[in-house]
Amino acid sequence: MTIELTKEDRAQAIASIERYFRENMEEKIGNVAASGLLGFVLEEIGPSIYNKGVADAQERIQARVSDLDFEVHEEEFSYWRKFDKQRR
Repeated sequence: MTIELTKEDRAQAIASIERYFRENMEEKIGNVAASGLLGFVLEEIGPSIYNKGVADAQERIQARVSDLDFEVHEEEFSYWRKFDKQRR
């Protein structure tokens, strides 16, 4: 699955890369180079970040599903138990 950004998000990401280089590196990076770097990051590293997010979401959903049994479980065949308790 290809990770794609909206036009607006892509523009913001490129501007952020350009700013990062301006403030932290000895060289500036141009718009075209920043766009290329963003494309590389999205293609090379993006899937790892995406997959981690999916795995985290699956883990949280699985935890909620396992809690569901405790939250909504109803005791089966319990009608006669209430009478058995009254007789004791």
